Amino acid sequence: MTDLALSDSLLAASTHPDPAFPRFHPRPAQGWINDPNGVSFIDGRYHVFFQYNPLSARHHQIQWGHVSSPDLVRWEEHPVALVPQAGGPDSAGCWTGVVTSDGGVPTAAYSGVQDHGGHSQVVIARGSSDLVTWEQDGHVAASMPADPLVTAVRDPFIFHFNGARYAMQGAGLADGRAALLLYTVESLDDWKYQGIWLTTANPVAAEHTPAEIWECPQLVEVPVASGGSTWVMMFSLWLSGDDHEHANGVGHLIGSLSADPETGLPVFAPVSGGKSDLGRDFYAPQIVQLSYGSSASALLFGWANEGPGRDGRRGRTQEEIDDAGWSGVLTYPRVLSVVDGALAVAPAPEIGAYRGASVVSGASGSVVVPGFAEVLVSGSGTVSLELGAGSQVVYAGDLVAGEELRIFIDASLVEVYRSGSVATTVRAYPAPGESWTLTLPDGATAEVWELALPR
Repeated sequence: MTDLALSDSLLAASTHPDPAFPRFHPRPAQGWINDPNGVSFIDGRYHVFFQYNPLSARHHQIQWGHVSSPDLVRWEEHPVALVPQAGGPDSAGCWTGVVTSDGGVPTAAYSGVQDHGGHSQVVIARGSSDLVTWEQDGHVAASMPADPLVTAVRDPFIFHFNGARYAMQGAGLADGRAALLLYTVESLDDWKYQGIWLTTANPVAAEHTPAEIWECPQLVEVPVASGGSTWVMMFSLWLSGDDHEHANGVGHLIGSLSADPETGLPVFAPVSGGKSDLGRDFYAPQIVQLSYGSSASALLFGWANEGPGRDGRRGRTQEEIDDAGWSGVLTYPRVLSVVDGALAVAPAPEIGAYRGASVVSGASGSVVVPGFAEVLVSGSGTVSLELGAGSQVVYAGDLVAGEELRIFIDASLVEVYRSGSVATTVRAYPAPGESWTLTLPDGATAEVWELALPR
């Protein structure tokens, strides 16, 4: 299904000249990436597309890059999937969207922007059976609503409920509220606008997902630890002036989905919510629904951006990013569940295949950790991860008895998973000769393994 001349994405990363380049997260060797798009599982293969500028490490003239994997571990890089079409509805960029199977035909639905004013339309493209080649004819399935209250629209997402197909888009309103727009989608070629579906006027949404525009909206059914399933809605929380800093990060709502007794349209009723990641370097996740009903399963990929240092950590300047020639990383795939009424995020079990040789066993106190490592901490108290001679605290958090903390370090990307909670995504850049140090509270222990590509 693939061009054998294309190198394996992770093998190429292992020889990258930049020591800050992650080796165990798939991305092209050069260029800018941001939002994961079109996350899908079709014919036994996972596909992840992403916002991509192959020509520089800056956010400009966005295309769709593409990697795929049979197992979430071994990734192949494919040719660019979608490119802006001169004179078309996406001439200023092929922005965030989804990939679905439409009668067996892989189909992308994405935000096309024709000028840099920001007004987007839902554009449709059809793919080959292996999702490697795409036909872009500029077909528009939904334009900006005529409602003058709606001032910004972006990022279509498709979901199913009661046997019907629906879609939603994130939006901003003239009165400053963030909103969701609802569509019925009997045909992917013609979306029927049903109106404003949810806004930050809802008190639960206002508390947990404050924003001026809800970007990258997601709605999936996830398993509940005690049994059954529930619905989780997730947003990236855009504020004016963010410029890839995204101070509000990503938030989610947990609630029910029911049918309106008069119209039959779905109604989402949020009951709780929270932050979807506790780090500032995480944005624009996309979730793929792998099944429905009692066996619901949901898999998430996010984007970890580059940027200036925060909270005593060094970052990278734009000049340093330009010199490196690359920007942005996709997170590990993450599995979602709800535990005791709260969202829990764990690395996909397949990531265990990267666990290599044991380098530390049963350690306590202060532990030196390799620059490509998996760490498992048990115990209680405050755990901290520092870079260099105590000058950069990259992570610090409390662990209670019975919990585990699982930390992955992949060059400049750190992902921390605490059992029963959401993850923390952090970027940090080791200087030559600097090492990572894990400090454990009394009674806590750590196991450390090097990361390695599976044979």
